[in-house]
Amino acid sequence: MFEGFDLNDLWDESEYSTENYVSDPPTDELIAEIEHELGYKLPASYIWLMKKHNGGLLSKDACPCDEPTSWADDHVGVTGIMGIGRKKENSLCGEMGTAFWIDEWDYPDIGIAIADCPSAGHDMIFLDYRECGRNGEPAVVHIDGEDDNKITKLADNFESFIRLLCYEADYE
Repeated sequence: MFEGFDLNDLWDESEYSTENYVSDPPTDELIAEIEHELGYKLPASYIWLMKKHNGGLLSKDACPCDEPTSWADDHVGVTGIMGIGRKKENSLCGEMGTAFWIDEWDYPDIGIAIADCPSAGHDMIFLDYRECGRNGEPAVVHIDGEDDNKITKLADNFESFIRLLCYEADYE
């Protein structure tokens, strides 16, 4: 997985990232528990990456898109990837995890909230299981809370999404 792709410049290794996102590498037991709790099978590429670096703020903090969003005409901002766990605020089953975004912010129940955006909750990145079912390979989508939860596909799968990430500064 991620063959030929340099992951070294993906993460922002700040203190805030460590305190709020980054967890210890997940065990197979924890992965199974989180999948059961969420009701979805996590993509193999996501699990692989989280075993290397379990969540965190991103240095590569933008993803190109073909449709305008409330963020920009040609990309979305991406703050951080949620790790596999419960303890960190920004983890899949943490205080600001998937259940929070669906239950409290009324995001559509289409899968798993995987990444947050700089808008402080007004848009999010989700794994979208609508076409593949709960055990398939989900697409990665942007959900725009500022535009009636408009869903914009960003990538066919998680690995493709990570490969698309670039620097927000490149758009300025």
